[in-house]
Amino acid sequence: MPLAPEILRSDMLGDVPHGFLGRSGGVSEGIYAGLNVGLGSDDGRDAIMENRRIARDAVLPGAELVMMHQVHSPDAVTVTEAIPVDARPHADAMVTNRPGLLLGILTADCVPVLFHDTKAGVAGAAHAGWKGALGGVTDSTLDAMEKLGANRANIACAIGPCIAQKSYEVDEGFMRRFIEADVINERFFGAGKPGHYQFDIEGYVAARLAAAGVTRVDLLGQDTYSQPDRFYSYRRSCHKNEPGYGRQVSLIGIRG
Repeated sequence: MPLAPEILRSDMLGDVPHGFLGRSGGVSEGIYAGLNVGLGSDDGRDAIMENRRIARDAVLPGAELVMMHQVHSPDAVTVTEAIPVDARPHADAMVTNRPGLLLGILTADCVPVLFHDTKAGVAGAAHAGWKGALGGVTDSTLDAMEKLGANRANIACAIGPCIAQKSYEVDEGFMRRFIEADVINERFFGAGKPGHYQFDIEGYVAARLAAAGVTRVDLLGQDTYSQPDRFYSYRRSCHKNEPGYGRQVSLIGIRG
Protein backbone atom coordinates (compact mmCIF):
# COMPACT_ATOMS: atom_id res chain seq x y z
CA MET A 1 0.00 0.00 0.00
CA PRO A 2 1.37 3.46 -0.87
CA LEU A 3 1.78 6.08 1.80
CA ALA A 4 -0.92 8.70 2.16
CA PRO A 5 -0.30 11.66 -0.14
CA GLU A 6 1.37 14.75 1.26
CA ILE A 7 -1.10 17.60 0.89
CA LEU A 8 -0.02 21.21 1.25
CA ARG A 9 -2.87 23.58 2.01
CA SER A 10 -3.17 27.35 2.25
CA ASP A 11 -4.66 29.15 5.22
CA MET A 12 -5.72 31.81 2.71
CA LEU A 13 -8.20 29.35 1.21
CA GLY A 14 -9.54 28.25 4.57
CA ASP A 15 -11.79 25.19 4.56
CA VAL A 16 -12.34 25.21 0.80
CA PRO A 17 -11.54 21.70 -0.51
CA HIS A 18 -8.08 22.14 -1.99
CA GLY A 19 -4.53 20.91 -1.89
CA PHE A 20 -1.15 20.97 -3.57
CA LEU A 21 0.03 17.37 -3.82
CA GLY A 22 3.59 16.21 -4.40
CA ARG A 23 4.97 12.84 -5.41
CA SER A 24 4.31 10.88 -2.21
CA GLY A 25 1.40 8.50 -1.92
CA GLY A 26 1.14 7.08 -5.44
CA VAL A 27 1.64 3.75 -7.18
CA SER A 28 4.01 4.71 -10.00
CA GLU A 29 7.51 3.24 -10.07
CA GLY A 30 10.97 3.98 -11.45
CA ILE A 31 11.69 7.57 -12.46
CA TYR A 32 7.97 8.28 -12.00
CA ALA A 33 7.88 6.79 -8.52
CA GLY A 34 5.04 8.22 -6.49
CA LEU A 35 1.87 10.11 -7.37
CA ASN A 36 2.52 10.85 -11.04
CA VAL A 37 -0.71 12.11 -12.65
CA GLY A 38 0.68 13.17 -16.04
CA LEU A 39 -0.78 11.40 -19.08
CA GLY A 40 1.91 13.18 -21.09
CA SER A 41 4.54 11.00 -19.45
CA ASP A 42 5.52 7.49 -20.54
CA ASP A 43 4.30 6.08 -17.23
CA GLY A 44 1.67 3.33 -17.38
CA ARG A 45 -1.85 4.64 -17.94
CA ASP A 46 -3.34 2.39 -15.25
CA ALA A 47 -0.91 3.76 -12.65
CA ILE A 48 -1.63 7.34 -13.71
CA MET A 49 -5.39 6.87 -13.46
CA GLU A 50 -5.05 5.21 -10.06
CA ASN A 51 -2.88 8.11 -8.89
CA ARG A 52 -5.57 10.54 -10.06
CA ARG A 53 -8.17 8.62 -8.05
CA ILE A 54 -5.93 8.69 -4.96
CA ALA A 55 -5.38 12.45 -5.34
CA ARG A 56 -9.08 13.15 -5.82
CA ASP A 57 -10.12 11.14 -2.79
CA ALA A 58 -7.47 12.83 -0.65
CA VAL A 59 -9.04 16.26 -1.30
CA LEU A 60 -12.73 15.78 -2.19
CA PRO A 61 -13.81 12.12 -2.12
CA GLY A 62 -16.34 11.18 -4.74
CA ALA A 63 -15.96 14.39 -6.72
CA GLU A 64 -15.69 14.51 -10.51
CA LEU A 65 -12.06 15.30 -11.29
CA VAL A 66 -11.69 17.69 -14.24
CA MET A 67 -8.41 18.35 -16.02
CA MET A 68 -7.25 20.03 -19.21
CA HIS A 69 -4.81 19.34 -22.00
CA GLN A 70 -2.38 22.07 -20.94
CA VAL A 71 -0.64 23.95 -23.76
CA HIS A 72 1.10 26.91 -22.04
CA SER A 73 -1.62 29.31 -23.20
CA PRO A 74 -3.34 32.25 -21.47
CA ASP A 75 -6.73 30.60 -22.02
CA ALA A 76 -9.30 29.84 -19.31
CA VAL A 77 -12.42 27.69 -19.70
CA THR A 78 -15.60 27.48 -17.65
CA VAL A 79 -16.44 23.97 -16.46
CA THR A 80 -20.05 23.00 -15.77
CA GLU A 81 -19.85 19.21 -15.82
CA ALA A 82 -17.45 16.28 -15.86
CA ILE A 83 -15.21 16.02 -18.93
CA PRO A 84 -13.95 12.68 -20.25
CA VAL A 85 -10.18 12.28 -20.06
CA ASP A 86 -9.91 11.97 -23.82
CA ALA A 87 -12.00 15.13 -24.43
CA ARG A 88 -10.02 17.55 -22.30
CA PRO A 89 -10.10 21.16 -23.54
CA HIS A 90 -6.85 22.73 -24.72
CA ALA A 91 -6.42 25.46 -22.12
CA ASP A 92 -4.41 26.33 -19.00
CA ALA A 93 -7.02 27.51 -16.53
CA MET A 94 -10.47 26.43 -15.40
CA VAL A 95 -13.23 27.99 -13.34
CA THR A 96 -16.46 26.58 -11.95
CA ASN A 97 -19.35 27.28 -9.60
CA ARG A 98 -20.71 23.74 -9.74
CA PRO A 99 -20.66 21.65 -6.56
CA GLY A 100 -19.08 18.23 -6.85
CA LEU A 101 -16.43 19.24 -9.40
CA LEU A 102 -12.73 19.17 -8.56
CA LEU A 103 -10.40 21.18 -10.80
CA GLY A 104 -6.92 19.74 -11.32
CA ILE A 105 -3.75 21.46 -12.57
CA LEU A 106 -0.61 19.50 -13.51
CA THR A 107 2.84 20.96 -12.95
CA ALA A 108 6.51 19.96 -12.87
CA ASP A 109 8.19 23.34 -12.14
CA CYS A 110 5.49 25.64 -13.56
CA VAL A 111 3.33 27.64 -11.16
CA PRO A 112 0.02 26.20 -9.93
CA VAL A 113 -2.45 28.85 -8.74
CA LEU A 114 -5.69 28.09 -6.93
CA PHE A 115 -8.46 30.72 -6.66
CA HIS A 116 -11.65 30.98 -4.61
CA ASP A 117 -14.37 33.52 -3.93
CA THR A 118 -16.20 32.21 -0.88
CA LYS A 119 -19.04 34.74 -1.13
CA ALA A 120 -19.82 33.86 -4.74
CA GLY A 121 -18.99 30.15 -4.50
CA VAL A 122 -16.64 30.27 -7.48
CA ALA A 123 -13.35 28.35 -7.75
CA GLY A 124 -10.52 28.54 -10.26
CA ALA A 125 -7.21 26.86 -11.04
CA ALA A 126 -4.43 27.97 -13.36
CA HIS A 127 -1.25 26.45 -14.77
CA ALA A 128 1.22 29.32 -15.19
CA GLY A 129 4.37 28.39 -17.02
CA TRP A 130 6.43 31.36 -18.13
CA LYS A 131 4.57 31.66 -21.45
CA GLY A 132 1.15 31.49 -19.86
CA ALA A 133 2.15 33.79 -17.01
CA LEU A 134 3.50 36.42 -19.38
CA GLY A 135 0.47 36.00 -21.63
CA GLY A 136 -1.94 36.62 -18.77
CA VAL A 137 -3.37 33.23 -17.77
CA THR A 138 -4.10 34.49 -14.25
CA ASP A 139 -5.91 37.54 -15.64
CA SER A 140 -7.99 35.24 -17.84
CA THR A 141 -8.88 33.15 -14.80
CA LEU A 142 -10.07 36.19 -12.87
CA ASP A 143 -12.12 37.39 -15.84
CA ALA A 144 -13.77 33.98 -16.18
CA MET A 145 -14.54 33.86 -12.46
CA GLU A 146 -16.18 37.27 -12.62
CA LYS A 147 -18.45 36.05 -15.42
CA LEU A 148 -19.73 33.49 -12.90
CA GLY A 149 -20.45 36.20 -10.35
CA ALA A 150 -17.15 36.43 -8.48
CA ASN A 151 -15.65 39.74 -7.39
CA ARG A 152 -11.87 39.93 -7.53
CA ALA A 153 -11.89 42.00 -4.35
CA ASN A 154 -13.20 38.86 -2.62
CA ILE A 155 -10.94 36.33 -4.36
CA ALA A 156 -8.17 34.62 -2.41
CA CYS A 157 -5.30 32.89 -4.23
CA ALA A 158 -2.65 30.39 -3.28
CA ILE A 159 0.52 29.76 -5.29
CA GLY A 160 1.82 26.25 -4.85
CA PRO A 161 5.14 24.46 -5.30
CA CYS A 162 7.10 25.64 -8.34
CA ILE A 163 10.68 26.18 -9.40
CA ALA A 164 12.37 28.75 -7.14
CA GLN A 165 14.50 31.67 -8.26
CA LYS A 166 17.68 30.00 -7.02
CA SER A 167 16.97 27.04 -9.32
CA TYR A 168 15.67 28.86 -12.41
CA GLU A 169 18.54 30.02 -14.59
CA VAL A 170 17.60 31.83 -17.83
CA ASP A 171 19.48 33.66 -20.56
CA GLU A 172 19.36 37.32 -21.50
CA GLY A 173 16.94 36.73 -24.38
CA PHE A 174 14.47 35.20 -21.96
CA MET A 175 14.75 38.16 -19.59
CA ARG A 176 14.29 40.60 -22.48
CA ARG A 177 10.85 39.16 -23.26
CA PHE A 178 9.65 40.19 -19.82
CA ILE A 179 11.33 43.58 -19.76
CA GLU A 180 9.95 44.44 -23.18
CA ALA A 181 6.47 43.62 -21.87
CA ASP A 182 7.01 45.89 -18.83
CA VAL A 183 10.30 47.39 -17.68
CA ILE A 184 9.29 46.84 -14.05
CA ASN A 185 9.70 43.10 -14.62
CA GLU A 186 13.46 43.52 -14.32
CA ARG A 187 12.99 43.20 -10.56
CA PHE A 188 12.24 39.48 -10.94
CA PHE A 189 15.67 38.68 -12.39
CA GLY A 190 18.66 38.27 -10.14
CA ALA A 191 22.32 38.09 -11.13
CA GLY A 192 23.58 34.73 -12.35
CA LYS A 193 26.65 33.49 -14.19
CA PRO A 194 27.84 35.68 -17.09
CA GLY A 195 25.04 36.22 -19.57
CA HIS A 196 22.50 34.52 -17.37
CA TYR A 197 19.96 35.44 -14.69
CA GLN A 198 17.89 33.81 -11.98
CA PHE A 199 14.15 34.24 -12.58
CA ASP A 200 11.61 34.53 -9.75
CA ILE A 201 8.55 33.14 -11.51
CA GLU A 202 6.66 32.72 -8.22
CA GLY A 203 7.14 36.41 -7.45
CA TYR A 204 6.17 37.39 -10.97
CA VAL A 205 2.89 35.47 -10.82
CA ALA A 206 2.11 36.96 -7.40
CA ALA A 207 2.77 40.45 -8.77
CA ARG A 208 0.46 39.82 -11.74
CA LEU A 209 -2.30 38.82 -9.32
CA ALA A 210 -1.73 41.91 -7.17
CA ALA A 211 -1.74 44.18 -10.24
CA ALA A 212 -5.05 42.62 -11.26
CA GLY A 213 -6.64 43.60 -7.96
CA VAL A 214 -6.23 40.46 -5.86
CA THR A 215 -5.33 41.52 -2.32
CA ARG A 216 -4.99 38.07 -0.72
CA VAL A 217 -2.24 35.95 -2.24
CA ASP A 218 -0.47 33.17 -0.36
CA LEU A 219 2.94 32.00 -1.59
CA LEU A 220 3.86 28.54 -0.30
CA GLY A 221 7.52 29.04 -1.24
CA GLN A 222 8.29 25.39 -2.04
CA ASP A 223 10.98 24.72 -4.66
CA THR A 224 10.16 21.74 -6.89
CA TYR A 225 13.68 21.51 -8.33
CA SER A 226 15.63 21.13 -5.09
CA GLN A 227 13.31 18.61 -3.35
CA PRO A 228 13.42 15.41 -5.43
CA ASP A 229 11.83 13.30 -2.71
CA ARG A 230 8.80 15.59 -2.55
CA PHE A 231 8.20 16.95 -6.04
CA TYR A 232 8.60 16.20 -9.73
CA SER A 233 10.70 18.66 -11.72
CA TYR A 234 11.09 18.95 -15.48
CA ARG A 235 14.31 20.93 -15.24
CA ARG A 236 15.85 18.55 -12.73
CA SER A 237 15.00 15.58 -14.95
CA CYS A 238 16.72 17.33 -17.87
CA HIS A 239 19.83 18.03 -15.80
CA LYS A 240 19.92 14.36 -14.76
CA ASN A 241 19.41 13.19 -18.36
CA GLU A 242 16.38 11.16 -17.37
CA PRO A 243 14.14 9.94 -20.22
CA GLY A 244 10.98 11.38 -18.68
CA TYR A 245 9.45 13.18 -15.74
CA GLY A 246 6.33 13.00 -13.63
CA ARG A 247 3.75 15.67 -12.89
CA GLN A 248 2.16 16.58 -9.59
CA VAL A 249 -1.37 17.87 -9.21
CA SER A 250 -2.98 20.87 -7.51
CA LEU A 251 -6.69 20.61 -6.75
CA ILE A 252 -9.60 22.85 -5.76
CA GLY A 253 -13.32 22.23 -5.78
CA ILE A 254 -16.72 22.99 -4.38
CA ARG A 255 -18.45 20.60 -2.02
CA GLY A 256 -21.71 19.10 -3.20
